Amino acid sequence: MAQALAGSVVYAETASGQRSTLLGERLIARLLILLLIIILMGIIALPLASLLTKSVEDTSGAFVGLRNFATYFSTPTLVASLFNSILVAALATAIVVPIAFTYAYALTRSRMRLKGLFYAAALLPVFAPSLLAAIALTYVFGNQGLLRGALFGHSIYGPIGIVIAEVLYALPHALVINVAALAMADARLYEAADALGTKPARVFRTVTLPGARYGLISSAFVVFTLVVTDFGIPKVIGGQFNVLATDAYKQVVGQQNFPMGAVVGIILLAPAVLAFMVERTVQRRQVALLSARAVPLEPKKRAVADRVLTLFCVAVAGMVVATYGVAIWASFITYWPYNLSLTLGNFDFERFDPAGWDPYWTSLKMSALTAVVGTALIFIGAYLVEKTKVFPAGRFFAQLLAMLPMAVPGLVIGLGYVFFFNAPWNPLNWLYGSLAILVVNSIAHFYTVAHMTAATALKSIDGEFEAVSASLKVPFWVTFGRVTVPISLPAILDIAVYMFVNAMTTVSAVIFLYGADTKLASVAIVHMDEAGTTSSAAAMATAIVATAIAAKLLQLGLSRILSGRLQRWRIR
Repeated sequence: MAQALAGSVVYAETASGQRSTLLGERLIARLLILLLIIILMGIIALPLASLLTKSVEDTSGAFVGLRNFATYFSTPTLVASLFNSILVAALATAIVVPIAFTYAYALTRSRMRLKGLFYAAALLPVFAPSLLAAIALTYVFGNQGLLRGALFGHSIYGPIGIVIAEVLYALPHALVINVAALAMADARLYEAADALGTKPARVFRTVTLPGARYGLISSAFVVFTLVVTDFGIPKVIGGQFNVLATDAYKQVVGQQNFPMGAVVGIILLAPAVLAFMVERTVQRRQVALLSARAVPLEPKKRAVADRVLTLFCVAVAGMVVATYGVAIWASFITYWPYNLSLTLGNFDFERFDPAGWDPYWTSLKMSALTAVVGTALIFIGAYLVEKTKVFPAGRFFAQLLAMLPMAVPGLVIGLGYVFFFNAPWNPLNWLYGSLAILVVNSIAHFYTVAHMTAATALKSIDGEFEAVSASLKVPFWVTFGRVTVPISLPAILDIAVYMFVNAMTTVSAVIFLYGADTKLASVAIVHMDEAGTTSSAAAMATAIVATAIAAKLLQLGLSRILSGRLQRWRIR
């Protein structure tokens, strides 16, 4: 009896210890989720709230209600910028979406050769600052361009140049979405159509287009948002054609009129938010295109169609590569277009900017920190949201904050950071102009896409891992480090390179935030172009492109090595 009593005491103590351990883990998880919310509030929500607050104040900080908005809409030149932005965004969207869809159709539904090469060529603009497209067009159609008479007397400096450059810049973003949409197809639908003798044109109209319509709609809204909020291209090639993004820059940097700059930021936010809401509504109506019984579609060889699609891809890819190639080539030219001998003199940046190469090294450092710190924060945050089962309200709020940057243009986030971190009452105002604020801003700017990538990778991991770990009394942070991270390493590398490349090429989000010692390479390009030293601006952009491509190639190499080691368990 004494032994039974002793056993009961030991069991009770063990059960009590397990409960206290579980409660301790749940408390730590709740605290981490709360910390995540505080961080996201500080880097995303509060700067946007500061932007809204500044828009209803005057220059002295007194509340004036909607007076600033009334002033804006009563100023014809400012209202014209709004219509100009909508016009060029609508035109660019109308051009990009059909081209991207046809290009994606060729990559996914034809038997043409060299698909990988064509896909890589179309993605080239992703690795370059947006203003490189504008710089390239000045070398092609500018006053001293190779084809300066090809626009029938029209100048490239204005709406024509903006639209052409934005088409080049936005094409890969629309292409990726349409490739994903067209890759999902059930071969049984096409087999049924063939059995019924349906003509190819009708199959395309009744099967292919309906299956890809959500990709088309999503790509249209993504392109519209990218164009209407872009700063680099209008700044370089816009001439006297003002748009919202350049107006915001002029109000804040040129005139130091912060309230009016905030108003322009809010107005700039409206089209992006509207596009985001419509796109979300459309996605909720989307139904699954593939069932468990679906048969993957293998494109059939169609000689004529394959040749036509190949020629189309050659034309589009050739236009992209040739345009960017001209800018890269020009960066090695002695004096365009009179002395076309090759030189490295344009890379001697001290001749054109007192900072020399410092902006490039600052960008490299900032991008590396953004990749390391941002990837860690985003992946841990996604893990807390997706894999922990405590604090449901907190996890929902953290998810909401994580999705917020998707609807906010980079220029608007940059303006919010100006008003929030530069405020005298903010104890963190010492960060303004430092490298740290550039890193934090870049993390906030690109947070959503990286978070969605991490969440998708985590959702693919069976919850049994956490259940087994809990049954073995293994703390969740041990499971995270020993199981979740190794399994998700390919996705983590994707996030890191995504953050690095975007931080390296961005200009709109950081144009207001750099200091005397923290000028970035993309900002240096803007200043060099303003000074008329276009060749040096092209050289700096070329250095950025080379760095971004090198980072992507490094990722591909690491992924292959790691897939052979850490992912070996997947092979059965």
